[in-house]
This record gives sequence, structure tokens and C-alpha cells, in this order.
Amino acid sequence: QAFKKIESAISSGDRSLWFHCASLGEYEQGLPVFEEIKKDHPDHKIVLSFFSPSGYEIKKDSSIADVVLYLPLDTPANANKLVNMIQPSLTVFVKNEIWPNYLKALKNKGIKTLLISANFRKDEIHFKWYGGLMRKSLRAFSHIFVQDEDSKTNLKSVGLNDVTISGDTRFDRVNDQLKIDNHVPRIDEFKGDKLCLVAGSTWPEGEALITKYINSTSIDIKFIIAPHNINNKQINQLSNNIKVKSILYSGIDGKDLSDFNVLIIDCIGLLSKLYSFADIAYVGGALGKTGLHNTLEPAIFKVPIVVGTNHEKFPEARNMIAKGGMFEISNPGSLENIFNELAENESFRKKAGEKNLEYIKENQGAVVRIMDYIRK
Repeated sequence: QAFKKIESAISSGDRSLWFHCASLGEYEQGLPVFEEIKKDHPDHKIVLSFFSPSGYEIKKDSSIADVVLYLPLDTPANANKLVNMIQPSLTVFVKNEIWPNYLKALKNKGIKTLLISANFRKDEIHFKWYGGLMRKSLRAFSHIFVQDEDSKTNLKSVGLNDVTISGDTRFDRVNDQLKIDNHVPRIDEFKGDKLCLVAGSTWPEGEALITKYINSTSIDIKFIIAPHNINNKQINQLSNNIKVKSILYSGIDGKDLSDFNVLIIDCIGLLSKLYSFADIAYVGGALGKTGLHNTLEPAIFKVPIVVGTNHEKFPEARNMIAKGGMFEISNPGSLENIFNELAENESFRKKAGEKNLEYIKENQGAVVRIMDYIRK
């Protein structure tokens, strides 16, 4: 199907560009760079590929590209066929997308291929004695743009020197959130003049702690919960566990929302705007093994953030904790303590939120650094 899509979108005389992302998060990360490249090459056709269904399903109609597709399996035959069909003048992979056969095919064709917003930890396969294939694949990139000094040092240790510390493009991307209208219908009415805690991208292990807090707290505060998975089973389970007045966002028509304490978001696409209504944010994924979700989205709105403790792969979490804008929890007691402190101590809450915005501002500029290289 991918090959058919390319065939119908790209003719033999067309010039093209290829952007590849694992999923939705990497797409958002790469988008500010994709947009700049597109501006510079208005006559090029753009192919956007995804590895995961979540990215593809949500962005299959993305206006950035002429054709959006799943990346076919990384086999030598598929890689050679795809690269020969697209014939890109530039290829951009985002973060940690390293596919040996595709990279080999691109290198064999002499196609300029960049890896942007990459992050390399010492414990990854590339730096092990048995990681030869991955190291060889990394050498196929014309240039690698990394998020931090550690990543550059790790690459240098295996002889990779075409590396620039550009920072993370997500800091530039998240700033765009302030330039749009973040209104979400009827959230103002739900919130009223109360404090509001937005729990975003939650998983069952985090929801268990949050519902325990909701059911026992005497603090007058509103809660918006946006689960990562919105299947009926999970939404119903969450809803049934909440003992105070709660309502699903899909069921708000004709209801007086000021009557409810908890609003459960059972649709996708609203979370980045919902954080603009938050006084406190909880971001899911770091209590279990799923991986911490996007903490920059609430940070841009000057909101203090609470997360679980499994965030060692996320330098932004480490840095915001060090700055005093983010707080770790691991059990009901630690969650209750920090939620209470943030709810009851206004100056502490506001200071923590300001630290997060400050952190984002300090780390912007990756897009400019990457584009300076591309435009050379």
C-alpha cells in the first residue's frame, strides 16, 4: 500500500523530500523543522512516513505532506524500492529512528540524511560490544543533531564526529501553543473561579492514586482527567472509581457543569489546550514502564507539574525537577503531600510554574541551529 501511495503521488520528474517519525510525539518534535524545509522547497513533493499506528491515524491528512504512509518493514528489498521511488534530495529522521536497511539504501544513493533531536544514552545498544550493526547505521547519517552534551560524548566514543548539539526542537514547537486560541468549549464554565488540576495522558497506575486523592480531599478543587487510552473499558473503570460528582466530556450537553468536581476527557486532541486551564498538572507514564508523556505542554503555560519517578530517559524531567518546577511522586502519600502543598500555597505554586516556563525559554533555538546547517 505504501508503494502504491508513492506511485500515485510522485511522478518521475518530481523532486522530493522524505520525513520519517516513529509516532505522533516525534512528528510534533520534527514539525517546526519540516515546516521550515517546506518553505525553502515549495516545488518539492513531501513524503511523511510513520512507524506506529497512532501517528499515522492522527496525521494521515497532514497538510505538511503530499503523501503520508506507514514505513514498510525494514528489509533490503523494501528499503531499496522505497528509496528508488522517492529519490529524496533530503531525508530527515526524528529522534531515535534508526532503520539499518533504509539508512544503507540512502547512503548507497548518496542522499543527504539527517537525524534531528536525537538523544543517546550510554546504556543503549549502539555503545555495546555487540552493537556493530547499529553503529554502522548511525554512520549512514550525513549529520546528527543531538539534544545534549552527553549524547555528543557518547557518539564521539564510537568515532561519530558529524554531530551538533542543537537542543530539542520540542522547545520551539511547544512555544507555538501560545500563538493559537486554546479555548476548549465549556471548560471555563466547568472550572469557574476554582483551582483546577489537569491530569494528562494518565495510565491506570496513576489514575488509582489520583482517584484516591479526589475521593478523600477536602480542598475545593476541580479535576480534569485526560486518559492516554480512551477505550470504553478504561473510561468506565475510571468513572466508576470516582465517588464525587463526575461527568464525561462526551456527555456535557444540557448539563450545568459547575455542579461537577471531575471532568473525564473521553476524546483525543484536546490535551495541549486543556493545560492552559490548569493551575496544577499531573503528567502520566512515569509511574509504570510506559514512559513519561509530554511535560513541556503544561510547562509552557507556567504550570507546576507532578510526575512519577520512572523518568530517567527524559532529561527535561530531570532538569525541571532540579529547577524546582516539577515534583516526583511514587505512592498515595507523596501525591497527597505535593497536591496539597501546590493547592494551598499560592506563591509556591506560582513560583514553580514560572520555573518551568523559564526552562523552556532557556532551551529554545534548536530549529534555527538545524536550519542554519541545512541552508549552508
